[in-house]
Amino acid sequence: MRYLSTRGGTAPLSFTQAVLTGLAPDGGLLVPERFPQVAEQLDAWRGLPYVELAQRIFRLYADDIPGNDLDAIVADAFTAFDHPDIAPLVDLGEISILELFHGPTLSFKDIALQILGRLFEYILGDSGRRLNILGATSGDTGSAAIHGVRGRESLSIFMLYPKGRTSHLQELQMTTVTDANVHCLAIDGSFDECQNIVKSTFADLEFKRRYDLGAVNSINWARVLAQMSYYTHVGLKSAEPTAFAVPTGNFGNIFAAIAVREMGVPVGRFTLATNDNDILARFFRTGVYRRGTVHHTISPSMDIQVASNLERYLWLRCGRDPERVKRFMSQFADTGEASLGDGAPVDPGIDPVAVDMNATRATMRDVHSRLGYVLDPHSAVGVAAARKVANGTVPVCIGAAHPAKFPDAVTEALGSETGNAVRHPVLDSLDPATARCTELPADRQAVMDYIRDNSTP
Repeated sequence: MRYLSTRGGTAPLSFTQAVLTGLAPDGGLLVPERFPQVAEQLDAWRGLPYVELAQRIFRLYADDIPGNDLDAIVADAFTAFDHPDIAPLVDLGEISILELFHGPTLSFKDIALQILGRLFEYILGDSGRRLNILGATSGDTGSAAIHGVRGRESLSIFMLYPKGRTSHLQELQMTTVTDANVHCLAIDGSFDECQNIVKSTFADLEFKRRYDLGAVNSINWARVLAQMSYYTHVGLKSAEPTAFAVPTGNFGNIFAAIAVREMGVPVGRFTLATNDNDILARFFRTGVYRRGTVHHTISPSMDIQVASNLERYLWLRCGRDPERVKRFMSQFADTGEASLGDGAPVDPGIDPVAVDMNATRATMRDVHSRLGYVLDPHSAVGVAAARKVANGTVPVCIGAAHPAKFPDAVTEALGSETGNAVRHPVLDSLDPATARCTELPADRQAVMDYIRDNSTP
């Protein structure tokens, strides 16, 4: 399997090269040259334990790593999870919740980032090379990435996050990790500004080469690949195609579902659920991608107006034509707006729905009072969106994070008694006295200077 840039200006790469490269040198995202068709394998895959299915899928895309080594990496990653099913499906009758928050930092990001940290370490091996990982987070990616690489001798991580715009516990999950290879950078700006700093730093190819930068954001293909397993696992449980409702910010999670669809796994319609930051919902309704102002909401991990992974989808939607992708992305970068302009529906299999904060809180209250289940605010956005679509199916709604990570939102929606009762020992053990971070302006040069002063080139 070789990997190509969505913008067509990069020589094909192997899987291990793609993992270490992250963002393609031409500014595009790396995509597999083909999506393996798995229809003939589905019967053999049905009923496989989650870990074994994940190993099968990884083998399709990571064929330059010996199979036994790859299997060991994947299996070891899931030893950090506290549920034997890894991603249990909870049937609530009118909806089902796919709980993806049983990893060490209690969000769906653990599923990919526990694997990615181990992949980095394996690929670097005994080379003596040290990778400096640069990432941005709107909430959960940061802590999951940090916990995936903490203490690993060949890795350092520099994680940018928007100061004051994550939940308090999300921030503590990052800043209380005291390993010497972890650097938390609180940026005076929005997540989109953090993400832009990361992407523009990767675009400085000399700096990237000199300081051996690696990516943990979902611009790294391995992130998407790891998330494909849970859509496949659930899709094979039913005789009918499974509909999914996916809370969506940076488009990585739902692109994993789209990739599974490309492989021929029997999945049904996707509900693309955004919060008040609705650039993706608007795009899938109109074909026009128009940047707006970032709104601070109770689902902070989705407070995004520029979704990096959309470029992978554009590559598919534009017939894998890198010139069309380049034109679209260039126009958006220059003007803040770009259009597909072909008059066709963006994707007949995707229902885009924007959910505001009032509807999010109302959904949290309703699901708790009638079904006895506490949703975190991101998962509630997905459930609310699925109910708006209401096409007669029982959707699988992505359970993105444990509700205890968002006590303020839970208390506001469900009252202090419930809010105080929703706890988790991982979060209770966090000690604010050990927190450490470095505050920086939303300026690429300031971040590059920090990396230069705190890394080993």
